[in-house]
Amino acid sequence: MASNSNILYLPFRRSHPLSLSAAVRQYISTKYDQHPDMFAADLDAIDRMRTDAINVREPHVSGIRKIGAYAAQLVWIGGKFPIDIGADFTWYTALGYNTQTPVSQNNLRYELANILYNLASLYSQLAVALNRSTTEGLKSACNYFCLAAGVLSYLNTNVVPDMRSTPPEDLDAASLESLVQLLLAQAQECFWQKAVMDGLKDASIARLAAKVSDYYAAAGDRGVKSDSISSEWLHHMTAKHHHFAAAAQYRAACDCLEKRKYGEEVARLRDSVACVNEALKESRWLNKVVLEDLGGLRNRVQEDLKRAEKDNDMIYLIPVPPKSELKSLDRANLATVKVPKEISDPAATLADGGEYGKPLFAKLVPFAVHVAASIYAERRDRLVNHSIIEELQGLTSALHGLLRDLNLPGSLQALEKPLGLPPGLVSHAEEVRQQDGLGRIHRSMDDISKLRASDRATYAEGVDFLRSEATEDENARVRYGTDRWNRPPSKEAAGKLHDQVAEIDGYFKAAANSDDLVKTKLRECEGIVKLLMGTDRDLEDSVPSSRRATMTPEVSRQAANLRAALNEVSRLESSRRRKAEALAEKARADDISGVILDEAARLERDYPMQKIEPASFEDLFARRLERYKPDQAMLREEQRTQDDMIERVKAADAAFRNARRGDGSSKEREQALQKLENAYYKYREIISNLDVGRKFYNDLARIVTRFRDDSKNFAYQRRSEAGHIEGDMTNTMSALSLNHSHSASLQQQRQNQQPPPPAPSSPPLAAPLPTRASGMASPATAGMWTPEMGIKFGEVAPAQQAPHQQQQQQQQHQPGQGQGQPGQGVRGGRAGQWDPSRGLQFG
Repeated sequence: MASNSNILYLPFRRSHPLSLSAAVRQYISTKYDQHPDMFAADLDAIDRMRTDAINVREPHVSGIRKIGAYAAQLVWIGGKFPIDIGADFTWYTALGYNTQTPVSQNNLRYELANILYNLASLYSQLAVALNRSTTEGLKSACNYFCLAAGVLSYLNTNVVPDMRSTPPEDLDAASLESLVQLLLAQAQECFWQKAVMDGLKDASIARLAAKVSDYYAAAGDRGVKSDSISSEWLHHMTAKHHHFAAAAQYRAACDCLEKRKYGEEVARLRDSVACVNEALKESRWLNKVVLEDLGGLRNRVQEDLKRAEKDNDMIYLIPVPPKSELKSLDRANLATVKVPKEISDPAATLADGGEYGKPLFAKLVPFAVHVAASIYAERRDRLVNHSIIEELQGLTSALHGLLRDLNLPGSLQALEKPLGLPPGLVSHAEEVRQQDGLGRIHRSMDDISKLRASDRATYAEGVDFLRSEATEDENARVRYGTDRWNRPPSKEAAGKLHDQVAEIDGYFKAAANSDDLVKTKLRECEGIVKLLMGTDRDLEDSVPSSRRATMTPEVSRQAANLRAALNEVSRLESSRRRKAEALAEKARADDISGVILDEAARLERDYPMQKIEPASFEDLFARRLERYKPDQAMLREEQRTQDDMIERVKAADAAFRNARRGDGSSKEREQALQKLENAYYKYREIISNLDVGRKFYNDLARIVTRFRDDSKNFAYQRRSEAGHIEGDMTNTMSALSLNHSHSASLQQQRQNQQPPPPAPSSPPLAAPLPTRASGMASPATAGMWTPEMGIKFGEVAPAQQAPHQQQQQQQQHQPGQGQGQPGQGVRGGRAGQWDPSRGLQFG
């Protein structure tokens, strides 16, 4: 508060320069698919706007645009970036007793809270700087105070609860509520002053003044609950509350005079004088201007009270009602909170040609949309890969297993080509050679091992964050006790994260089992795959020749039927491969980003106050995934087709075997060819398993990275919260220690300042010892007790009585000292015993 003003203003909060663009650039490069250089102009703009906003230090209207533009951009980008973007914002508190202690938080909402506070501070300082001796100045000042109250009210209800961390002490609920009421009181005071200048009726002015008094009272009531509202401000609010209560009663008395209610006029003037005197009790903490206002009001009210009492006593003779019978004054409230448009609706001021220019990072996919797109991609891939493609592959593997059990196509190939290599086997061997067979397998296994190690290291980091935070929390709970350290334990505060620990560990164990299974498959077929990678001559040498068997018409016919069935199997397998590739391409082309952006724009338009979350797109996800229903129906059709084909293959193989019954000329060749065919299919199965494993560990990398980041953020927030709790406890203990020392000092001062008791001119009379059954009456000075006498119950032996007690008993037995007085008789007890029914009376 300025020494030449009777109203208060909010001081600015201070901050250090910070490169916010560096944190934004880093986050875009690591979390988004877009390159940060696409937003170079926006990155420069956000740093420039922050510098302009934090350097506003004078009450000038140009500062409104600087702070308001940056605040609007912060609200806007809050929907595109997470709250912990990676920038530590440092600010100094503006109120209270710790204004030289910086507070740093990695929190965009914390930055917004401080910027909004400075906007409210600027509005309040603009109001104080205006010339309030004119009606126009008063109107502008009132508007500025209402805007300041609106900003703080928005800060208290919309920003601070969403900070997810403990706010600074001057931004807690009690402080902000007190400041809002204070600003409304000063806005109402401007209305009251304008009404006085405009010469409105006394009744109207009284209603305005009564509401001013209410606002100041509310500000003081909330201010005493805050640790940052200074005692000087509290005394100012108290004085202003009584001041305007007095002003309201004075104007009501003037209205009574006009209406010839002379008795009520006197009563209200008396109450006005009492209110002024209450306000003047705070004079020690008030500045000169406020004291002059109170002194002028007191002089005026006292003069009118003398005149009113004289007129009423000598002329009107109207009874003066007591204060309890006075009607409570009505209130006229003209001060309301006004939230600036750039704060409540930043989208309206941010556009191409808007008041504050275009919104920054407009082409960047919002953070919630990015998360929603990731969720949809995971669900789509799970549906396509696991529910359709892997099921198709499973059907094919089951079909190959049946052929292997039936020793097909080896038995047919040995009959059709007793010498050399079958064409199918030659093509399979060429395929393995072109793919580098075992080399490809080992490279894939090495890649998977690296991915698995990286995922495990990331997962271990997240677990270490949780474990260290839990240890710190438990140590603090042991150090301070559960009564003072009463925040939830780590497992309760982060239940989902701790559940993820076991969940992700289960993923690793299941993956390890799958990896071992693949290695077992490789050991079983590695020698034969190595043979397939060799030359055709090596293959021919490994396959024994057989003598050409005599082909009867029946054998030829059944062999043709079996070959036709096997060709159908090959065609079915090729068709499935093409369908799986087409479905995978369809999933890759399924980009939902544009649709989600349109849906986000619709949600912002239809529900402007609702924060967009990934869950807001659940209906869109369900509609979008319906495009894969035909593929799911195709899978069911493939199952039915395969069942029919298996029956035909079994029947054809049984007929073929019956036709060749008794012919064992090609037995060894059949087994050799079948081993090569089985090894080829086993090789393809291993390649497929490795591709699935690589994709699994890549997907798991996103999961464990998110888990590690969430664990790190949780540990950071809990440490910050613990620091605030420890600071509060330290401050509380320091305050208690200071209060105890202060109380002891005051008590010592009072003891030193207390004058010694005057020495008696004659020895005082000893008070009688309380007795229960004394037959003698108490002396005239009975009832006077001194501490050195003590209180003794029961019979006391004469030898043990003090000399003054013996003298006392002698005085009690002297005649003429009130013997036989009522209530002093014996009640069946002995002398020297106390009767509880009589009580103890001192003095």
